This record gives sequence, C-alpha cells and structure tokens, in this order.
Amino acid sequence: MSELFRTYNELEQLVLKTYRSPDIQTLRRAYDVAQRAHAGEVRLTGHPVITHPVAVAYRLAQMGLHLNVVIAGILHDVIEDSEMTNESLQEQFGTDVASLVESVTKLKHSINYRGEERYAENMRKMFLAMASDVRVVFMKFADRLHNLETLYGQPKHKQERIARESLEIYAPIAGRLGMSEIKGELEDGSFAYLLPKEYERMKNIMDIKVREKGAYVSRIIDQIEKLLSKTSMEDFQVHGRVKRLFSLYKKLNKYQGDLSKIYDLIAIRIIVSDVEECYMALGLLHQHWRPLPGRIKDYIAQPKPNGYQSLHTTVFTENGEIVEFQIRTLEMHELAEYGVAAHWRYKEGTHKPVRNTQWMEELAQIQKELQSKKNFMEQLEIMKIDVFKDRIFVFTPQGDVIDLPEGATPIDFAYAIHTEVGNKCTAVRINEVMRNLDTTLFSGDIVEIITDKNRRGPNPDWMKFAKTRHARAKIKDATHHTVKGWFAEVLKGREKAKK
Repeated sequence: MSELFRTYNELEQLVLKTYRSPDIQTLRRAYDVAQRAHAGEVRLTGHPVITHPVAVAYRLAQMGLHLNVVIAGILHDVIEDSEMTNESLQEQFGTDVASLVESVTKLKHSINYRGEERYAENMRKMFLAMASDVRVVFMKFADRLHNLETLYGQPKHKQERIARESLEIYAPIAGRLGMSEIKGELEDGSFAYLLPKEYERMKNIMDIKVREKGAYVSRIIDQIEKLLSKTSMEDFQVHGRVKRLFSLYKKLNKYQGDLSKIYDLIAIRIIVSDVEECYMALGLLHQHWRPLPGRIKDYIAQPKPNGYQSLHTTVFTENGEIVEFQIRTLEMHELAEYGVAAHWRYKEGTHKPVRNTQWMEELAQIQKELQSKKNFMEQLEIMKIDVFKDRIFVFTPQGDVIDLPEGATPIDFAYAIHTEVGNKCTAVRINEVMRNLDTTLFSGDIVEIITDKNRRGPNPDWMKFAKTRHARAKIKDATHHTVKGWFAEVLKGREKAKK
C-alpha cells in the first residue's frame, strides 16, 4: 500500500507507538464496524472505501490527538453510508465519539446549493462546527487532506470545486488556528488542480534550488551542530525546511517574479530545550555570521496572533550565501506545526480542552445575527476579510498586540481597542509620525490614536476604508444614532419656534 492508502495494521502500529496503553480493543471494534458499513463499496480511484476512513484516522493519530478522535475518524462515514444510527454508536463507543461522528456527518448534509450559495453554506457550517467543538474541524482537515490526495479520481468540475473550497475555506481556517503544516498541505493540494501550470513551474524551481543548495545547507547544518555541541546545550535538533509551493507562488507574485528576493526557499530550524537556549543559539549565529539588517524577528517576546513563537534571523554565510534560521523550543515547534491542535495532543492518556479563541467566538456571534441566507451572502465579503485574509499584528504605545486583517487601517485599529476610541478618533501617529486615517497598517507598526472627547461621532466616509466587520458595524451604528439625534434636535427646534 502507498502512503495514501494505509492498512489498518499500519494504523494500529502507529497508535501503539504514539499512545501509552491505548485501548486497542475499541480501535479494532471501530474498524470492524467501519469495514462492515463500507463492505463492497469502491471509491472513484478504484480503491475500497474503507481505505479513506483508515487514512483519516492515521492522520489524526499522526497529529497525536486523543484516541477518541482517532476512533471517530475511522467511524466518520458510517452513519452516512450504512444503517448505523447515532444511538447505536453511542452505546458501542460512548457519547464523545458518537458526538464527533454526528457533527462531522452534519457538516456533509444539506449542501444542495450551487456557486456562491454553496460556498456560503459550507462556510456557515464550518463556523458553527468550530464554535461547538474545534476537534470536529481537525477531523474535517484530515478528511479533506485525503480527499485532495485522491482527487484525481473525481471528474474535472468536482476537482476544481473541491480544490477551490479547500483553498478558500479550509486552508485559511487552518492558518487562523495556527496549524501551518495542515494549511500548507491544503494549499499545495489545491494549487495542483487550480493552477496546474504554475504548480509545475514552482515545483521545477524548488527541485532546481534543492539540488543547487542541498549540499551547501547540509554543510551549514553540520557547522551549526558543531557550534551548539561546544555549549552547555545537550538536547537540540537542527534540520532544513523547504518552502511550500503555494507559499513560493504568492511570494514570487509579491516580488514581481524576482526569486533573488526570497531568502527562505530552504530555511534551517534549530530546536532547543528552553527559551534561554533560543536566545543563546541566536547569539552564536550572530557571532559566527553577519545578520541582514531588519531581518531579525523576535516572535517569542511578541508572539503572532495565532500563538506562533520563534526567533527568526537571516545571515550572510560563506561565499555571500544568504540563509534564514528559525529557532524555537520543542513546545513552540509543536504549536507552530499543529496550532490549536497542539493543546489536544495526547499526554499520557489525557487531553485538555482548548478555549475558543476570540475570533471563533465572534463567528458564533455572527451566526446569531444573520437571520437569512440573503443576509449571510451580503456579509460574505466582509467575513472573508475579517476571517480569512492574512493577519498582521500591530502595537499600542503600551506594547499591547492588536490582531487585524492584512490591509487594515487606523480606523480598524481604533475600533479594535474600544468603540469610544473609534467614535472619538481624530488623528493617528504611526511609528511616531502623523499619518492619514486611511493609511494601510503593517505588522510591527506602533499606532497611537488621538481622540477628541467633544467629537460627536465617526465620519461616515470612514466606511470607504474601514476593513473589518467590527469597525464597519460600529461606524454604521454610531452614524445612525448621530443622524437620529440631529433629526430629533431639528424637530425639537421647530416645535419651540411654533410656540
């Protein structure tokens, strides 16, 4: 069997290796139930249907999620494909497993819309699933990844629809959850079907660069290992990381195709035991090689909004070669790879629930506000910006981090701090320089909002450049109340004049 079609025995071996005293009997019972439910069924690839749930469960086990999630992965299609009921699953495997299977099943049902309506309905269902139990989304990621890997079996129109949905919905959600590994796989899997010529071009570029730089990077890794071995550090890892193809495609577009401006085609990761050793390793690199000005980023002291932590530096090595390094602890590395899922990773037979992040809670609130599909469609573009655009993080003068979508302006920043700060905003300083309120913000900017307590409310023209749903809603609300108040005062004046 290939990587795409794992056997049950391979799954069981992985579970025995990954988990301490796992309940193998229940895992086997789940496989037997799934095998009976899918008996005789064949996928469009020509492989038995059972290969899909086993592949999904294998991926969930690789992620180190609690065994209940792995078992639910094996069973995730049985209600849809057989006479099995949720009640029966609950009796055999418990409430938690049955609830996960039922939630995944609901995500698949009632998608009878086409075009933008289908897109909106899928998005709505994903939001609701995340708000109720984020583990359901981990299962959907594993399910979607295997579907992308076997997409060659689908007709062309379905290939494009599934790939676009994966790129525009699933990958950005994985990014917001900090799951960079999953996000990268979803993007590359979709990229191959949506822009096959560009995909092949990026693949050729990377193949050439890996051949050109591979031996050199190996020598650099050897040098780093020798440097670190002379210190008090004992438990460290050094390895290379190759840039993902869709990420390379986006960056090349950003730099008008200039490959020489992309320094992280092959980056080197250094994983150490604790934060102190991270900074020690950074110091060693800078003693040994000259760093590029402006390329040192401390995401340990100031983590990214999705929780990512690491030290980044880019240095000139021998012969003028430029190499990027990422330095982090093992815990930071797990969080960078698995994001929110890292909090659910198996720890000696237990798992700890993760608190919904603020943006997920906001999505749940959006669901309550939207009463019809028409309203949902009207909000779709704004939600794409709020939820799915790349994120930036900017600072207040006190050093607080404000998480905003790429392209956000000081108005979005002001309303993110507080409604009254937004309503009373009159001017802004960005990095201690006065700027216009429609200035685009960038990660690392220090933003100071200047307010006037006598200001009656926001300028309606702000709607032209406010990007976030939150800011636009507050401007609209405040403008409505201001106009209403002005109208009331006019009527009151007229009444006085009559008297």
